[in-house]
Amino acid sequence: MLSPALILLACFYFAPVALTTAFAFTDMSTATGIGTGAYVITPNTLRGLQDEGLPEDVAAQVMAETYIVDRAGLDAAVAAGMDEGFVADISARLTGRAYDSARDFIRALRELPNAPRSPRAITAAAEIFGRSALNRRFETREELAEALAIATPEGAIETREQLLDASYTGAVFTTENFRRLATQRETGRVLLNTLFYVSATLAIFNVGLALFLAITLFYLPKGLMGVFGTLWLLPRITPLVLYAILWKWFTWEGGFLPILAEQVGLPSFNYMKGSVVTAWITMISLNGFIGASFGLILFSGALRTIPMQQLWASEVDGATRWQQVRRIILPQMRWPILFVTTYQTMSLLASYAEIWLTTNGGPGRTTTVWALEAFRTALFNYSGNLEYGLGSAMALMLVIVGFALSLVYLRLFRFDELVTRPRIEF
Repeated sequence: MLSPALILLACFYFAPVALTTAFAFTDMSTATGIGTGAYVITPNTLRGLQDEGLPEDVAAQVMAETYIVDRAGLDAAVAAGMDEGFVADISARLTGRAYDSARDFIRALRELPNAPRSPRAITAAAEIFGRSALNRRFETREELAEALAIATPEGAIETREQLLDASYTGAVFTTENFRRLATQRETGRVLLNTLFYVSATLAIFNVGLALFLAITLFYLPKGLMGVFGTLWLLPRITPLVLYAILWKWFTWEGGFLPILAEQVGLPSFNYMKGSVVTAWITMISLNGFIGASFGLILFSGALRTIPMQQLWASEVDGATRWQQVRRIILPQMRWPILFVTTYQTMSLLASYAEIWLTTNGGPGRTTTVWALEAFRTALFNYSGNLEYGLGSAMALMLVIVGFALSLVYLRLFRFDELVTRPRIEF
């Protein structure tokens, strides 16, 4: 039997990754839905195909209105519940005729003896005999292919296949998402933003500041260490929405920093969104303090495991605090530093909520990172068409990059040495 840990790992890690991978290779969106689609040729479909080389005469034939009175149409009229006398008139007088416009066909229907008086009923009757492939919903590929064969009798088979492929409204498997990511201009900017955001936040706050605070508190008396350690936990335990509001009060017009800057003669404006530089400083700082709180907890716990005898012996030998940190503490902190670096890298790569609630990627798109762009693409955008497939492809790229960076960190910190049996045990 599988252990509970493996079951949880499969449900909450492998299953989401597998689903994300599957969705990444589809064009699933709000427009396509998550189920099977139908076949609809719209004017936008034809315009897009014309840009790709669809002949203009074929596009004109598809857009043309054609009404043919045949046995299939008569059977459909009977099935639709049309008046039997009216159907008999159509069969007797109009069978075999074809009309190029709805106006001509409706006029012919009105002239029949048993024609209904309602214009709406006549229009509905005319639609039954319509053979135009434009703006009609076909449930199967074969139905649309039959309509295209009538509308474009001289069209090439390749052209009809092109129309059939483009008209499908459901999701299909494709690699188009990755091609778009590789070719669109915004990808490079978002990648650079993400690289700068992760590296700066990680080096300055999540590892650098957290390690500095942990070592500093380690040398303080226990009472002071407890007080300062508790205060540094506030960014971590504060609800995210409240934390974002506090930063807005701190940086927006009329907030603490703008008022203070005005008092001392410095430029006073919205530091969160007023300029690119201050927006980056704000975004890195508000995320960094959360990460520093997490690192402080782990580093402080790791420091307590260092045998005090080593520090006492170094003091007897005349070692300074800096020498103790460099020669004793840091070499034994490689494992905690590896874990914090790896975990916080994954966390920063996937983080977007703090940015979304504060700068929202602005000014403009200058602070938009990969995770925020994926969130907007798949779950929240102003155009209304949520592109689940493209968003999943972006999320899958984060998974791949995160896994690759984990391997790099294991190599960089010499993980194989960290897990070997210690030569000396206390």
